[in-house]
Amino acid sequence: MPEQLIPVAPKPQGRYVPAVVHGGIAYCAGMTPRIDGVLTVTGVVGQDVTLPRAQEAAALSARNAVAAVAAAAGGADIITRCLRMSVFVACAPDFRELSRVADGASNALAEILGIDALPARSAIGVCALPSGAPVEVELTAAVDARLAIRI
Repeated sequence: MPEQLIPVAPKPQGRYVPAVVHGGIAYCAGMTPRIDGVLTVTGVVGQDVTLPRAQEAAALSARNAVAAVAAAAGGADIITRCLRMSVFVACAPDFRELSRVADGASNALAEILGIDALPARSAIGVCALPSGAPVEVELTAAVDARLAIRI
């Protein structure tokens, strides 16, 4: 697994934990395209954020989600399979390429964990996201419960 593709686990932007592991399942909070706590892109997709830039933002958000899950579980190697991913896109009312934005997140997961780890996925258009982010990714993953950190 290419560890260099996984960023440092993001710090919460509010009163929550980035991910929780319970019973062999890791539930990740919504992750936005942040590096070192700084949002890398803001705006509305289809208005002031282009499709390629939104795909990059989705990829970074997915990497942050994997980092959060890996930190909560005890390492990326403990992730056995991604189960579900929701990709929220702050978009203009007439923007219809939600799945193409979400493909940026799916491509990042495939690059990090392999094509067989891809989850079921939803792409959802919304009017706004935290701090003006164009994309937010939630990830649920199976982890090896025998190896996961016990809290």
